[in-house]
Amino acid sequence: MFKKSVIAAALSATAVMGVSQAQAADYAIDSEGQHAFIQFKISHLGYSYILGNFEEFSGSFQYDPENLESASAQLEVQVASLNSNHAERDKHIKSDDFLNVGEYPTATFNSTGFEPSGEGEGVLTGELTLHGETREIEMPVTLLGEGEDPWGGYRAGFEGSTTLELADYGIDMGDFPEPMHELELYVTFEGVRQ
Repeated sequence: MFKKSVIAAALSATAVMGVSQAQAADYAIDSEGQHAFIQFKISHLGYSYILGNFEEFSGSFQYDPENLESASAQLEVQVASLNSNHAERDKHIKSDDFLNVGEYPTATFNSTGFEPSGEGEGVLTGELTLHGETREIEMPVTLLGEGEDPWGGYRAGFEGSTTLELADYGIDMGDFPEPMHELELYVTFEGVRQ
């Protein structure tokens, strides 16, 4: 379940931005400055939720508010950086039972399209690779804002979320209640224009 969240998180983080390629500006995701997050939420037996995040990831996106249809985003997540604030649980999630970080250390997202759906909103489509499986996902995203920062740079920020079926990524949740078969992925980040 956590493996999927990791992959989902990685993909989601990249997907979170609506970007354009034609004459679009390149943005680097500001993960080092802690202005970017890939988080997940999954049911625990149908009684409560487990929340967590991936602490190590990198990515970029291309964004032009005048040409959103050509937006693009790329993201790579270090799956072993998963943190649910419980060391033993994290160790289990990273094991062969779930994410198998030894064999599948990274999750990636590469966008394939962006469709605007309203002012500052749209749906980012792309390929998410997690646990050795690649699936196309869609993530509704929202532009949170853009403009100059106090250090002479220019930033744009986005957020988005989607739901992943863990079985789609070869993660067997058959021994767990149905509410645990899917995970919600939430991504938010700022990008610094290069």
